[in-house]
Amino acid sequence: MTVPELRPLLFSIAYRMLGSVAEAEDVVQEAFLRRTTVEAPDNERAFMIAVTIRIAIDVLRSARVRREAYVGSWLPEPLVEAEAPRRVEEEESVSIAMLVLLERLTPVERAVFVLRESFDLDYGAIAGIVDRGEDNCRQILSRARRRLEEDARPRFDVDPAEGRALAERFLAAAREGDLDGLVSVLAADVALVGDGGGKARSIARPMVGAAAVARALSSFYGQVERRGVTLEPVWVNGAPGFRTLDADGLLVNVVGLEIAEGRIARVYSMLNPDKLGHLGPTSTLGLRPAIERSS
Repeated sequence: MTVPELRPLLFSIAYRMLGSVAEAEDVVQEAFLRRTTVEAPDNERAFMIAVTIRIAIDVLRSARVRREAYVGSWLPEPLVEAEAPRRVEEEESVSIAMLVLLERLTPVERAVFVLRESFDLDYGAIAGIVDRGEDNCRQILSRARRRLEEDARPRFDVDPAEGRALAERFLAAAREGDLDGLVSVLAADVALVGDGGGKARSIARPMVGAAAVARALSSFYGQVERRGVTLEPVWVNGAPGFRTLDADGLLVNVVGLEIAEGRIARVYSMLNPDKLGHLGPTSTLGLRPAIERSS
């Protein structure tokens, strides 16, 4: 595999490490720059993976304080596909729920977990990358798994056709302000999680419960026709979802749906414009007023 052919793999690794499309692309670019400063390694793939992980660890360490001070709920920058999702987005390890959980880990724990669980690297290779012993890497992985299992929910495989059909029922009910229709597709303990980053109008903390979430969603999406807004079904991190566009076709937000046992268990609404720029021009429709943002 040539160095350019490694780009999709390196992006997959960096994105799982960072949960940010922009930062992942910067990390991969930096890895390629560093590659030009050394002689050809015996194993290009192993070398580039190691460089990518080490840069990503440094980025995570520098970003930790910034993320701890983040306003409201933190969600990853979404990977959006209009048609069937790519392989990088199909794996559970790149789901929104998993990326949120991975924020609980230290940078080295996250690196060991990603390399072992998502890419099945052997402990010898992982040890060389993170500069730890093999036994220590086994302990790090065990500790990471325990930390994630504390809050991890059961995983359910969802048939793509069934997931899209459920998402369409959800969208239809939201557009029509059909509270009963929304409640019928939501799990009893569904959670609505919004990420506005202090810049967009979003709930301050997750909202829980089918009735409350249904009311909030119907209130917002019931204004679709009046505001000239359109909702387009898309795949978000390998799961059904949709994007909201304003009357000028500018992106307002991206919504990912987590499905479990035939119901929608989580609704992730990403409104922070800083996390949507990689998808095209963003709208001001959902932004908070400047005075409100500065207060």
